[in-house]
Amino acid sequence: MKDSGRHVLILAGEPSGDVHGAGLITAMRKQDPSLKFYGIGGTCMAKAGAHLFFSIDELSAMGLLEVIRQIRPVKQAFDLFKHHLKILDPELVILVDYPGFNLRAAAHARTHSQANVFYYITPKVWAWNPARLKQMTHRVDHAALIFPFEEKIYKKAGIPATYVGNPLLDQYPVPLQKSIESHTDASKQRIIGLLPGSRKNEIQTLLTPMLNAARKIHGNRPHVRFLVSAADAIPFNMIESKVAAAGNPELFHIISGNPRQIFEQADMLIAASGTITLEAALCKIPTVIVYKMSYLTYRLARAVVKVNYAGLANIIMGKEVMPELLQDAATPENIRFAALYMLDHLNEYRQKLAPVRQLLGGPGAADRAAEIALDLKNRPQNR
Repeated sequence: MKDSGRHVLILAGEPSGDVHGAGLITAMRKQDPSLKFYGIGGTCMAKAGAHLFFSIDELSAMGLLEVIRQIRPVKQAFDLFKHHLKILDPELVILVDYPGFNLRAAAHARTHSQANVFYYITPKVWAWNPARLKQMTHRVDHAALIFPFEEKIYKKAGIPATYVGNPLLDQYPVPLQKSIESHTDASKQRIIGLLPGSRKNEIQTLLTPMLNAARKIHGNRPHVRFLVSAADAIPFNMIESKVAAAGNPELFHIISGNPRQIFEQADMLIAASGTITLEAALCKIPTVIVYKMSYLTYRLARAVVKVNYAGLANIIMGKEVMPELLQDAATPENIRFAALYMLDHLNEYRQKLAPVRQLLGGPGAADRAAEIALDLKNRPQNR
């Protein structure tokens, strides 16, 4: 194509990647409005101007069994990527997180195109599967890192890499201001947010234990009410039916879309492990982290994971600033106990979360990543 130099392929496979991909697209188009983006993403990337040839709604999964169920859509997405790589002939391929798919895409781009490969939000090799570092050495031209401790790891592996800051700091440039009294008054009105995740398998495994825990919490604290998050990628009726089945529907109010609406109202959260818990930490919202997966996936994870915590805030701090209830520990009774204790110690937990923001630096990650991506796009390929 004559204007292939204006074409950029960008690939994201999950809701968080869709958000960050959209931020990067916006930042790059500010610097070069002539760019045209094509790829795999969701509603955020589409609103930012990307022409999508496959939706992340078909891809989001976590765990071995969950991934196996999605072999067909993953193959379809990869075939479409190969097709568009050939016909668009871009100078740049951008990968956003989602390493299982994106590292394969990087390998194909290296051998079947002249495009340079830019990785934004790289694999968490410090947590598990360090072999991906070796793969990236031969497949990625530059990596934009979002955790400060990653730069040393990537440069030691010989991968050109730059710490650009964490994009969540652009979404939450200052902590949400809340006035929380230190007390144990059981009659005080409190709001707890329930965030069961953005994948269907997470809703299936986590929402019902959360709802049952909420009913138990209400039994101890009758003035507590609950906001339930319904992510854009999840059918609303799926959340609605589970809330109705749990009983006491008057306790729950379902909020669709951006969880910031919940952040602004909730005194604390009960949330699925994931990026959302780091967002909560940046907003200084005390959070109980819960997660469950298939037994086989969990056993495999235990064998390969190299960090002591599941929550990103806990990993960054090197200690538990958000309590974690994982797998068999994620019972309604355990969630109830952890949440009641947190309700009585909200200020203490908020203070524990304050250093997380300081460790990540300041906002502007997407702008800094955009500068590197544009420079790489205009640079001759290095094969």
